[in-house]
Amino acid sequence: MIHLRAMTKHDRPPHSGHNAPQPVRALREWLDRLSTTGRLAVLRPNVDLKFELSAYAKRLDGRRATLFPKPSGHPIPVVSGLISDRAWMAEAMGVDPAEMLTHFQHAATDPLPWQETREAPVQEAVHRAPLDLAKVLPLPTHNEHDGGPYISAGLMIVRNPRTGKQNVSIHRCQLTGPNRLGVLVLPRHTFAFHRMAEEAGQPLDAAIVIGVDPLTLLSSQAIVPIDHDELEIAGALQGRPLPVVKCVTSDIRVPAEAEIVVEGRFLPGVREPEGPFGEFPQYYGPRANREVMEVTAVTHRKDAIFHTMVGGGLEHLILGAVPKEATLLTHLRRNFPNVLDVHLSPGGVMRFHLYVKLRKDQEGQGKNVILGAFAGSFDLKHVIVVDEDVDIHNPQEVEWAVATRFQADRDLVIVPESQGSKLDPSNRDGVGAKMGMDATKPYAAPEMTFKRIRVPGEDEVDVSEFLKRDTGVDWRKALKQ
Repeated sequence: MIHLRAMTKHDRPPHSGHNAPQPVRALREWLDRLSTTGRLAVLRPNVDLKFELSAYAKRLDGRRATLFPKPSGHPIPVVSGLISDRAWMAEAMGVDPAEMLTHFQHAATDPLPWQETREAPVQEAVHRAPLDLAKVLPLPTHNEHDGGPYISAGLMIVRNPRTGKQNVSIHRCQLTGPNRLGVLVLPRHTFAFHRMAEEAGQPLDAAIVIGVDPLTLLSSQAIVPIDHDELEIAGALQGRPLPVVKCVTSDIRVPAEAEIVVEGRFLPGVREPEGPFGEFPQYYGPRANREVMEVTAVTHRKDAIFHTMVGGGLEHLILGAVPKEATLLTHLRRNFPNVLDVHLSPGGVMRFHLYVKLRKDQEGQGKNVILGAFAGSFDLKHVIVVDEDVDIHNPQEVEWAVATRFQADRDLVIVPESQGSKLDPSNRDGVGAKMGMDATKPYAAPEMTFKRIRVPGEDEVDVSEFLKRDTGVDWRKALKQ
């Protein structure tokens, strides 16, 4: 049974016209698109869940998503690399890449309430406690020194014990017993809800949703205030109310069209060893005593697909980068409307290095933008501000701007002893230095001093026929023609 409501503007497709791109609303729809466009590699059956699966996924990272039938003989297939390219994420939204950040932020500020149903594909099969999670699900071990098998791409959904509002996020979850998961819970919304329940001596119900469409996956990373349900952002991105269903062992609502849900509860006052785990900075997150989730049930489609993300891979990085970029762009434009674009660079693990494109209209503005960016995200470590003629998605262009428009004695900003990421191994328990580089032209510089060289007509000439030619052209013969 579906609870009906009045139609809103979100119920209409976000793009008009019969052939206009539309957002992707299901994982299987996205796999079909990847397959028909040559972006899905189907591996041989029985690839080993320990290391071999992630080895293939990492080698094809950014070029192909990977599908593994019967990994280690398990009946549930595994998929990885669903959104390992920024252009793929824009395609899943149904927008041009240049519109992606604005489109995401509009969904975050204008969410759409979900729609509940009593029957859902994700509950076609139900396993209740006692159960052995390693037998029910194909859990991969990714990196050499990982502490064990992990759920790395699951959406963790918990409810505020006081208000009942949901929160959606992603946490690394290590299998530590037949029905136990060690979970890294950083000090954000899930952490706050867990502490509320723990102070009352109560467990905190939780659900891990595995195998959703790219937009629901992306919405989990939105930077919004507490008590904002990210599933409503997913609905806004999809242009429809997201169908949800009540869990079988709790009041949590989960995406009805997902592949798998692991239900359980965080145990109050219990901490057990978890880790190491290969993280986004390309280093291991350390082993330590972490929160513990006890599994009470697993539900899934009869032909379920398990999604995993290899730690530190492009899928992992892009998933976190796009929402942060959208939030930082909105944050900076409040005070600097002439900020044109931002980009968290792959070389900075899409967390630590921010490039900002600025249409500079007065001297000193670049440094203010740098300070504003640091105020917008404590993860940021280095910020480079460039002029509007620089392509911030091309690291060679940014480096060129630093090489020709930056002087360390006048354009460098250093902020010592400031809060950073605890996953940056060069920090001291999350405390370190931040650096900004103002690589913009002096506002009053003579026009020709910083004018870029350009060959007239270089963008118009067609060189495609020459690029297609085989090697070994007889140049002597060509000169005699």
